[in-house]
This record gives sequence, structure tokens and C-alpha cells, in this order.
Amino acid sequence: QVQLVESGGGLVQPGGSLRLSCAASGFTFNNYAMGWFRQAPGKEREAVSAISSNTYTVYADSVKGRFTISRDNAKNTVYLQMNSLKPEDTGVYYCAAGPALSMREYAYNYWGQGTQVTVSS
Repeated sequence: QVQLVESGGGLVQPGGSLRLSCAASGFTFNNYAMGWFRQAPGKEREAVSAISSNTYTVYADSVKGRFTISRDNAKNTVYLQMNSLKPEDTGVYYCAAGPALSMREYAYNYWGQGTQVTVSS
């Protein structure tokens, strides 16, 4: 069955970095766009970044220049490199897979369980 497993979250100080990974299985990874979403406490889930099957990337304005999304099709894994982290980046980060590049939740068929990122001093 389809599985998306996120890892790499944790507690980091403001200005620090983290790299999230999402390992995919159960579908043809190469054919899918992958997205990263996050949900802060008390807020709705929002799109962070997405990458198409041919590596075209999009970012939310709030993370442009700080976050980088990438994928390794040989490893069926998508990454989110997060630099210059801010307290407002705190939340549960989810990866998702869908047939086309989008920053909309409804475009994604498969979702991981999420990994917690906390940015605090």
C-alpha cells in the first residue's frame, strides 16, 4: 500500500537549519508531484513548497530564499532543506503526493503522518 514517511523534524533555535525527508513507497514515485505542507497550532494547514515530476519547484512567499525542495527518484525520497528558521516556521510538516504540481491540498492523493518542527530558543 501507499506509504509516505516523514523524518528529520525536531527542536532548533531561530536561525538554525533542518532537513526533512519523506520516503515514499507503494506508487510510481517518478510520476508524481510531491508537496510539503505545514500546520501550526491553532491554524489551518498551508502549503510550503512543491516539486513536479520533472523537478519544477514552487514555494510559498514566506519561505522563498530560505527553504529548498528537492527529490531523489532513485531513492523515492523528497527533501525539504530549511535554513534561517524562524519561530513562525513551527508546526507539523506533512509531505504529500499527487498527479500534478500544485500548492492546493485537494490536488494531493496521498499524505504522510507528519513530523514536528519546533523553532524556539
